[in-house]
Amino acid sequence: MIIKALGIKSVSDSGEILAVAFPVIDFDDQKTDSVNIEDINTDSKIVEVSWTEKNLNEPIGDVVDAYLKLHLLSYRFVLPNSVNLDGLFNALPNVAWTNQGPISINEIDSKLSESKLNNSPLFIRSLDKFPPMTDYVIPKNVRIADASRVRLGAYLSPGTTIMHEGFVNFNAGTLGNAMIEGRISAGVVIGNNSDLGGGCSTMGTLSGGNDIKISVGENCLLGANSGLGIPLGDNCIIEAGLYLTAGTKIEVQDKDGNITGVHKGADLSNSSNLVFFRNSQNGKVVAKPNKKSVELNSALHKND
Repeated sequence: MIIKALGIKSVSDSGEILAVAFPVIDFDDQKTDSVNIEDINTDSKIVEVSWTEKNLNEPIGDVVDAYLKLHLLSYRFVLPNSVNLDGLFNALPNVAWTNQGPISINEIDSKLSESKLNNSPLFIRSLDKFPPMTDYVIPKNVRIADASRVRLGAYLSPGTTIMHEGFVNFNAGTLGNAMIEGRISAGVVIGNNSDLGGGCSTMGTLSGGNDIKISVGENCLLGANSGLGIPLGDNCIIEAGLYLTAGTKIEVQDKDGNITGVHKGADLSNSSNLVFFRNSQNGKVVAKPNKKSVELNSALHKND
């Protein structure tokens, strides 16, 4: 495997590399759309990278490494959780993301003053290590209502619709048609034909000591304001407002409503064809066979 890429560096006044855009990537038999990088006059801004598969499995060493791996994810050349991202946060500088491009945190105050003196509007959208994905990569056949809520490094399959309150972190995303009105945390993947309802949340692996990779299978529904802290199989539904974690005690019932046991949420990891809900009379969390099917509106996910 040979990976060749040409990048354009964004550099601070002091010479610090703030970010790198990679409009040209040749990844085996996959390529980005053609860009005339020769039109860029400042040679010092061009960075050329040649990698093998070994580089994908090595920790990140600098800003160039970090941005190339994030681009490979957002261009859909590699799947979430398939490349080594160790060292990512140490490599990425915190940056002021503005309507005039990335600006060093150490220089933003003076740039703001200059903008006022020169009557040149400068708007700061965020102070973060990650830019919005669409500042660098525009995925095909995807709708994103609020592009500021999808970070570079997100993997969005064709047919994905991200509504205004939806959020997708880096190294996370969708593996098919999906309706996202909730939060996809780092490391989480959502299967084809699944729906994350408004305000719902998936537990990531960046905080709280959680080292379990959370995923949602195909044809699943996470109800509004629900939460997920275990891997979920196919054809599952979580009731609105229910947060399901590895330690949640769950009463399991058969199709006739007979109790077959009480298990922790972790014991039901990757189980399919279940509906999870809270008994409104006694407060117990219950899982029983799912008799419904989740069907997304095909017209909403063509995204041509």
